[in-house]
Amino acid sequence: MDSDQFEQLVLEALESMPEMFHEALDNVEIVIEQWPAWNTMRLAGVRSKFELLGFYHGVPLTERTTNYGLVAPDKISIYQKPIEAQCSTPQEVRALVRRVVLHELAHHFGIDDDRLHEIGAY
Repeated sequence: MDSDQFEQLVLEALESMPEMFHEALDNVEIVIEQWPAWNTMRLAGVRSKFELLGFYHGVPLTERTTNYGLVAPDKISIYQKPIEAQCSTPQEVRALVRRVVLHELAHHFGIDDDRLHEIGAY
């Protein structure tokens, strides 16, 4: 899949969110990268570049204080090649992109992996 098609899938995932979440997105940038950086893999505790599909770099909204300001945007990285490697069809890629985008946005909103497991988001 070319990068433009993949980017469109990320945009579709973002547009699928309810408006109230769009309004609450604060100081976050979403980027598409081909592969995760080694440092990011280390932070995530993974050894294979195929394991990491996305990563939230930042301070969740629930942890921001009144002193939070004048900082660079948080970043959500979506990794195209690992996602594609886990899928066999364009429909699978679309579904996995949506899942990864929403998962990383959940981290931005302060929902950790344990809570995502509890609510059945996996």
